[in-house]
Amino acid sequence: LSQPSFSKAVKKLEEELNIELFDRSTRHLRLTDAGQLVYQQAQKALDSLSEITNLLDDLKNVASGEIKIGIPPLIGRLFFPNIARTVQEKYPNVSLHLVERGAKLIGQLVESGQVDLGIVVLPADTSKFNVQPFISDEFVLYVHKKHPLALKSTVDISELNEEKFILFSDEFTLHDYIKNVCIEAGFIPEVSYQSSQWDLIIELVSSEFGVTLLPKSIYSKQNNPNVQIVPLAAPTLLWRLGIITKKEAYHSFALREVLKMF
Repeated sequence: LSQPSFSKAVKKLEEELNIELFDRSTRHLRLTDAGQLVYQQAQKALDSLSEITNLLDDLKNVASGEIKIGIPPLIGRLFFPNIARTVQEKYPNVSLHLVERGAKLIGQLVESGQVDLGIVVLPADTSKFNVQPFISDEFVLYVHKKHPLALKSTVDISELNEEKFILFSDEFTLHDYIKNVCIEAGFIPEVSYQSSQWDLIIELVSSEFGVTLLPKSIYSKQNNPNVQIVPLAAPTLLWRLGIITKKEAYHSFALREVLKMF
């Protein structure tokens, strides 16, 4: 700035603050105590503004950020530890916030923006969500080891028409899925117990309160010696999982990178 322009700018600032910033009584200008205070605070403001660029660079480089993931309890137990470990190794400053709900509610949370992504049982509503297939597994029958069906090499769904079923509660997609599978096989299943926890369902099977249909991958996560699995006869029932995000919603830099990992 030229001297006149600089002097004019300082004078305008003094008028706005209603204070003298410079001591003009000597040959060389000096800051007044008020001027020193304004200078210190202005320096902090400038530092904060310059930090914006650094913070944005961190986000672009996925050096920081938080991602809220909605997962049903069953899926969370099976897959979230590996997801969290992989993200932590690649992006140590990205934090994952886990929200556990039934798959039906997960869709609502993604749609309302309360979580960034959800892992749900497919199919999902493609008019509302971006859908990315994640993993699939086959359903098997879980029975007590002394149950007559435990001796069979395979079981047809129709053979379960006299059995009592232990299912996830009705807020879970698997609840409706298993009931519909039974109806297609020609019978309405008798539901003896419902739970939101897969390990409790396994314990109820172990106590001979009924049978259940669950993904095969659960068997390796439980250690109850009284529970046995039996494959289902063809056609194979598949448990297909997908990752959903809200259509046309903003995706943070961290979220975009994490989605590439699946």
